[in-house]
Amino acid sequence: MFTSIKAATFAMIAFAAGKALAETHTITFNNNCGRGTPMLISQTGQVLSTGGAFTSNGPLRGAIAYLQTGSCGFNGEGCTLLETTLVNPSTAGSGSSTDLSLIPPHAFSVTTGFGYIGGCAPAGADCNNANCNTAFHVPTDTFVQVACQQDNANLVITFCL
Repeated sequence: MFTSIKAATFAMIAFAAGKALAETHTITFNNNCGRGTPMLISQTGQVLSTGGAFTSNGPLRGAIAYLQTGSCGFNGEGCTLLETTLVNPSTAGSGSSTDLSLIPPHAFSVTTGFGYIGGCAPAGADCNNANCNTAFHVPTDTFVQVACQQDNANLVITFCL
């Protein structure tokens, strides 16, 4: 009897510790444009959100977001694109990274911005015109990437700031 109680106690502690250490990331949208549908698409092409908050229970790698105004392709072609990887850092410099992209076939469509919530706030970026210096214009513009080296980084994406 004592062994089964002991095993159950250890199982409960392990479960609670696992829950406390579980990795989660939430992306929320703020659409101030009065039109359009916020889109969040996974690296595998799955629609994760059309405007509601999305929580990933684990790392979220290579997701894209944009405001579908009717002229954007499924991968955000023709529109301002946001790219993000939200992951707890396992070594220095290996955490989350988010950026805006205007690399063709992407093009400026609406003012787009993002900000981390929590430990990395107020880190983020806004792009309000086709020539903004806070978005990729060519693949070597890596200086526009905004990193977050905190666990469980959350993101808010805003359209029409």
